[in-house]
Amino acid sequence: MSAPIVAADREPERAETILEVFDHAFGELLANDAAAFRVKFRKMAASPFAFYRGTAGLFYADLTTTPYDSYGAGYLNEQTSRVWIHGDLHAENFGTYMNSEGRLVFNVNDFDEAYVGAFTWDVQRLAASVALIGYAKALSDATISDLVTAFAKAYRSQIRDLAHEGRGAEFTLDTATGPILDTLHQARLLTRVELLDSQTAIDSYDRHFRSGGGVIPLDESTKADVLASFEDYLNTLPSTTRATPGALRVKDVVGRRGIGIGSAGLPSYNLLLEGYTDALENDVIIYMKQGQTPAVCKHITDPEIRNYFEHEGHRTVISQRALQSHADPWLGYAVLRGQGQLIAEVSPYANDLDWTDVNEPDDLTAVIDCLGRATATAHAAADASSSGQSLVPFSTEHAIDKAIATDEDGFAKMLVEFAHDYGARARQDHQIFVDLFRNGRIPGL
Repeated sequence: MSAPIVAADREPERAETILEVFDHAFGELLANDAAAFRVKFRKMAASPFAFYRGTAGLFYADLTTTPYDSYGAGYLNEQTSRVWIHGDLHAENFGTYMNSEGRLVFNVNDFDEAYVGAFTWDVQRLAASVALIGYAKALSDATISDLVTAFAKAYRSQIRDLAHEGRGAEFTLDTATGPILDTLHQARLLTRVELLDSQTAIDSYDRHFRSGGGVIPLDESTKADVLASFEDYLNTLPSTTRATPGALRVKDVVGRRGIGIGSAGLPSYNLLLEGYTDALENDVIIYMKQGQTPAVCKHITDPEIRNYFEHEGHRTVISQRALQSHADPWLGYAVLRGQGQLIAEVSPYANDLDWTDVNEPDDLTAVIDCLGRATATAHAAADASSSGQSLVPFSTEHAIDKAIATDEDGFAKMLVEFAHDYGARARQDHQIFVDLFRNGRIPGL
C-alpha cells in the first residue's frame, strides 16, 4: 500500500515557507521549551482558525509579498501606513475588561502584537478571521461576503463619525445589545473573591498563592530579581494607581510558564498585592510576563519606530495605552534579567466573546458590526492628541477617513475578496501544518 499524498507534499514550497516563518518566529523559544510548543501546536492543529490565531508571522509574511500586497494598497499613504495597529486583530481578540473609571467595557483585547503599521492590516486580518469562522459554521460564501461587508461598512461609518463628529463607539452595560450585552452581563457576575479563591488560600490570616496548577515555586535569587523589577514597574504606573502605597505591598510571588497559543515558552510570574483596603477580598493579582517581538516588526524598517521603544514590554504598554481608552490602571512595564516585561492585572472581570452560540445571520451581523466600530474607535484613539505619545503625530481618524473616501465601495469589496482569498489560503495552510507536525517534520520537536 503506497503512502497517501499529504498536503505538505502537494505544496512543498508553501510547506518550506511555513517552516521558515516558524523558525524565525519560534526558533529560540522552541529550542528552550519544546514541550510548551508541542502543547501550542496541538492547539493550533485543532482547527484552521486556531492555526490562524497562532501564525501572525505567516500572515504578515504573506501580506507584504505578491499577490496579497496588492489588497488595500490604494488606501495606503504616508500617514495611513503609519498608525497604531493591534497587530493580531482576529475575531476572538475581543472581550470585556474593567476600565480605569470602573466601567465594564467590551472592546479589543490582547495587545502583545501591537505596533505601528498600515491600518488595512488590522481590518484585513479581522476580515479573514470572519471568513474562517463563517466557514466553520458552514455558512455560504454569499453569507460570509455579507458579514465581511457589514464589518467594512461599520468600520467605515465609525471612522467617518469620529473624523467629522468626534463620536466614538463604547460598548457598555448601558449601550450594548445582543450577544455583546450577554458577554458583559456574564462578566458582571464574575467576582474578585472567586478569582482569589481559585488561585490563593488563606493561612495565618492572610492570602498566599496555592501550589500546583502550573505554579512554579521560586528560588530566593529569582524572587529577589522579580521584586526588584516590581519596584521599577511602580514608576511606570499612572499617578492615580500610585496614590495609595499600601495597595502595592507584595504578599506573595510565584512563577508560571505560559503554554497558550500566544505565550508558549515565555516565563511569567504572578504577584499578590494588598489592594486598596486591608480586606482580604480586595487583594489584587498582577502578572509579569516577558514581552515578545511582534510579528509585524520584521516588516517595518523605519528606524524612528524601531528606536522608539525601550524594550518589548515598554512597546506593549505604550501600544495598549494608545489603542485603548481608560486602560488597566495596573498596566506597566519593567526589565527582568535583561528582558522587557509587561505587567498588568489578572482581571476578575475578563470575559472573552464566545462565538459558539452566535450562529444566526442577524446575531452574527450585529456582533460583527460592533467589532467594526470597536476597531475604528481603537484606531482613532491612537494619535498624539489623545494618547500622549509622539510616534503618530496626526489625527488617524481624519487620515483614514480621507483615504477610504477615495473609493468607499471598493473598500468593502477589497475586504470581501481578501477574506475569501486568504481564508482559503489559511485552510490549506492548516492542512499543511498538521501534516508537517504529525509526521515529525517541524525541527526541534
